[in-house]
Amino acid sequence: MLFEGQGFYFIGIGGVSMSALARLLRDRGCKVRGSDGRESIYTLALKEEGIPVYIGEDEEIDEENVVFTGAIAEEHPQLSSARAAGKRLIPRAKLLGEVAKGFPHVISVAGCHGKTSTSSMLAHIFRAAGKPFTCHIGGEDAELSNYFSAGGEYFVTEACEFGRSFLSLKSEIGVILNTDLDHTDCYKSEEELFEAYLAFAENSEKVVVCDDDLRARHIPHALSFGLGGGDIRAEDLRCTGEKYSFTVAEKGIPLVRIKLNVVGKVMVKDALAAFAAARLSGLSAGEIKRGLENFYGVGRRFEEVGTFCGVPVVCDYAHHPREIAAVMDTARRMCHGTVRVVFQPHTYTRTRDFLPEFIEVLRAAENPIIYKTYAAREPFLAEGSAYTLVSRLPEAVYVQSPMQLKKRLTQFTERDDLVLVLGAGDIYDIAKSIIDTAAASS
Repeated sequence: MLFEGQGFYFIGIGGVSMSALARLLRDRGCKVRGSDGRESIYTLALKEEGIPVYIGEDEEIDEENVVFTGAIAEEHPQLSSARAAGKRLIPRAKLLGEVAKGFPHVISVAGCHGKTSTSSMLAHIFRAAGKPFTCHIGGEDAELSNYFSAGGEYFVTEACEFGRSFLSLKSEIGVILNTDLDHTDCYKSEEELFEAYLAFAENSEKVVVCDDDLRARHIPHALSFGLGGGDIRAEDLRCTGEKYSFTVAEKGIPLVRIKLNVVGKVMVKDALAAFAAARLSGLSAGEIKRGLENFYGVGRRFEEVGTFCGVPVVCDYAHHPREIAAVMDTARRMCHGTVRVVFQPHTYTRTRDFLPEFIEVLRAAENPIIYKTYAAREPFLAEGSAYTLVSRLPEAVYVQSPMQLKKRLTQFTERDDLVLVLGAGDIYDIAKSIIDTAAASS
């Protein structure tokens, strides 16, 4: 491998993708350590595995290679120090692209929604087929975590469109799940984002696209998938408790019937995408079926984390209006009472640029609770704040602390309700901190 034997320091090593890359390099003979601003399940896991992690921003960096993400500010003390010392600064996306070069077969999954679930599904498919593979997942798979290695022939990874980072990947198979506009701090229009997806496709030998996506279907491709059409489609769709079963047809020929063990119709589409990519990799329908039926979900994707006042609390990573609408629909189908929505906006620019869409989707909830914005990498922007969103939603309530959230939920929640906590920021940890003690300890 290109980096074998070298030393790497990860600034922000506790991030999902960063911790996975750190573990991957460690397994390939590199010396790895890093720092993060706070303790997390990933920093704790890395420490348990023997990878040194410093909590803070002032540790001295001895390693020649310094890895960082777009979330790290230019003036970050360690990054500034490393730059002044002439260290080799490596953006996370570039490192991922270099790592991928060490595998004969690379499958990259792109799209505004569904990357993590589809990548995880592919990992389970290759595992069920007994293929030598390594996966790099942008979330916590129920069984495989965010990184799993069973060999070096196939590499399954998420391809993130933020900052055009997915253009660092050269793939044998590139999957495009959708081309919905997002990251408006990087892309000023749908056309600009679509050009990036076209470039991603050009970096792939074979391309899988979603036929239901009006833009994606026009990208040159080897296979398409979809609920409404495409080469790989679901037929005879049935649902029990929001878990779907369906027959997969390939170019009109029924191949196999699959019963998913995760909830939500959106998971059917992700499964079809994974099926198409696996078929292009030469796997049989039976092997793919076993893998998909062994997939039990990813953390923060309609994950029931406990109860509050005796009612279920479900957390989901949804932070885009279309994702929120889909998750709310699934929750309503499962709930006998009222779905109590808690939403934390993720970044000021996304909230500002999609404000009408957020208002429309959240207006369908009864007394939605809006938690203060998770700023991520951004400075305060009044027109994109959670408070501005609430000012346009008379039925909504604004909270900015776990105690306030707990108080409001206590006022609103009734028997047979379901608490649905949405967002990609720290709202997941906040929700888990207020659930019933008995549920949390069980």
